[in-house]
Amino acid sequence: MSTSSPVLSVRPLGFPWETSDPFLFCAYHDDAYPRGNGRMGPEASLSGRAIGQDFSRKDGWSMYHGETVPGFPAHPHRGFETVTIVRQGLIDHSDSLGATARFGAGDVQWVTAGRGIVHSEMFPLLKSEADNPLELFQIWLNLPRRSKMVEPHFTMFWNEQLPRRVLKDAEGREVAVAVIAGALGDIAPLAPPPDSWAAQAEADVAIWTVRMAPGAAWTLPRAHGQGTQRTLYLFKGDAALVGGERVQGPAAVRVRADADVAIAAGETVCEFLLLQGRPIAEPVAQYGPFVMNTQQEIMQAMQDYRQTEFGGWQFADAAPVHGDQPKRFARYPDGRVEERG
Repeated sequence: MSTSSPVLSVRPLGFPWETSDPFLFCAYHDDAYPRGNGRMGPEASLSGRAIGQDFSRKDGWSMYHGETVPGFPAHPHRGFETVTIVRQGLIDHSDSLGATARFGAGDVQWVTAGRGIVHSEMFPLLKSEADNPLELFQIWLNLPRRSKMVEPHFTMFWNEQLPRRVLKDAEGREVAVAVIAGALGDIAPLAPPPDSWAAQAEADVAIWTVRMAPGAAWTLPRAHGQGTQRTLYLFKGDAALVGGERVQGPAAVRVRADADVAIAAGETVCEFLLLQGRPIAEPVAQYGPFVMNTQQEIMQAMQDYRQTEFGGWQFADAAPVHGDQPKRFARYPDGRVEERG
């Protein structure tokens, strides 16, 4: 990279995506699930898959830890947050707080694990006469030491509520931006969970998705905070110009946060995920689903989970699903219910 370029590095995307502090990683799931079998699983043979641990992408999809329905049965977390952005398909959520939800089609779920939560994330295949594609991001956002043992928190950002803006360049080509966290000009985000690093103004956290029509031009405005780190993930589209440099997708592009960055889509639609934030800059100790500051805290987390199961699991099995109707909903721990079409 040239010394004057706003592009700091370009790396190919693997699984999961590498991220910078305050993010821990981003998992991008893009599964071409076939028709459902009437029991919310795939109408396809599971032969040759390591059931319970299937990340094979055989035939373009995986069962993950699911045995009959794809997904992730009950598992614990402590010390960080999950932000799940669903672009296609549905997720059935259940947790040890007593919350349940079915969400998808642009919805975002934000869970602060804090001192400990157990949840399941299953991917019900409701359509038996058509394929059931699933596409989502799950972003792990770290918590600072002072917030690692806060009370868990569950919330939904419904697709209909998310701030979005369609911009046009000088030639009338469209750039569509969805704001999950962090203001973009006069586009204000919904309020993040109260103990999130994203709730701290000085943290300068932003999570945006950007879709650019072929050839469209847009300038990513500079960030506001000091020391902010910023990465653009080109996950769809053959190529784009970023800061005047050609980037072949899929790729992670680290850019300077203190400079405007000119972006131009190539000959195909280009889609980006932007992750931005000021580093927490604390030690990170991680063991599977636990993220703390020291190995001693990790050992304590494991002991606490063995003793308390972080509140216990009140569902009949480890992989609950929520019926055969596609209606989206959320039932909160206090009994409040939100329903969507």
